[in-house]
Amino acid sequence: MRTSFSKKQRPDPELLALRAELQEAQDQLALAYRQFNQAVDPELVESCVYQISADKARCNYLIRAIKARSPEADACGIPAVNQRGGNQRYGGCGDEEDDAVWT
Repeated sequence: MRTSFSKKQRPDPELLALRAELQEAQDQLALAYRQFNQAVDPELVESCVYQISADKARCNYLIRAIKARSPEADACGIPAVNQRGGNQRYGGCGDEEDDAVWT
């Protein structure tokens, strides 16, 4: 009697690196939102708006890169992206529709 075992696929190291980078970018986005919420000087507020826009663009880029690397993953359901239980408003996908607010 022969037992057949399925081989476990090794996780793609580049995909793991992209996911870690996305988590870091989401953390930076959350920090930018916190700074924006505390800013009082108009020039500082403007700086925070640009930082939020840049961080959202980076998150969107990383999500597209992850999707291209693993087509079965959808943007918001990527496992291990938001493991810390962060606020979805700050740690979510950064939908492109939201970017229109800042233009």
